[in-house]
Amino acid sequence: MTREEKSIIIKDLTSQLTEGSTIYLADISGLDAVSTSNLRRACFKANVKLAVVKNTLLSKAMEQTDKDFGELPETLKGNTSLMISETGNAPAKVIKEFRKKSDKPVLKGAYIEESVYVGDDQLDALVNIKSKEELIGEIITILQSPAKNVVSALKSGGSTISGILTTLSEK
Repeated sequence: MTREEKSIIIKDLTSQLTEGSTIYLADISGLDAVSTSNLRRACFKANVKLAVVKNTLLSKAMEQTDKDFGELPETLKGNTSLMISETGNAPAKVIKEFRKKSDKPVLKGAYIEESVYVGDDQLDALVNIKSKEELIGEIITILQSPAKNVVSALKSGGSTISGILTTLSEK
């Protein structure tokens, strides 16, 4: 690979790292062709971009961004696959689901909205991260709850009063 090709790849990786708010690093070495194809298909369905990258090029791209990747550059050893998504927990869910059939991919680390997670033991925590849409849905539900309680109290109060009045008028 020539220097020009490397610089083009580094620029491309830098733009992907700058634009993406959710970045996962995983090790998919040891997967056969069929398993790798299945993993790529699962990533595509979950709207996750998967790419195998050279560690040195990814490290240089990380240095050129404004983001603080913390300990992530230290995990760039061996085979590395880059998973980029708009949803914080989508790559973690893909990895967890895929590991029901295989022991790979192994999570090296993740960068999600300025937070850094290092190690495969963080996978369960990453799966439980709520997406922006899920948080908005919960907030809307919480905000609607008091209004529903007031409306139901008014409705039940009206029927209670009319019931009492009906009973009194019959006596």
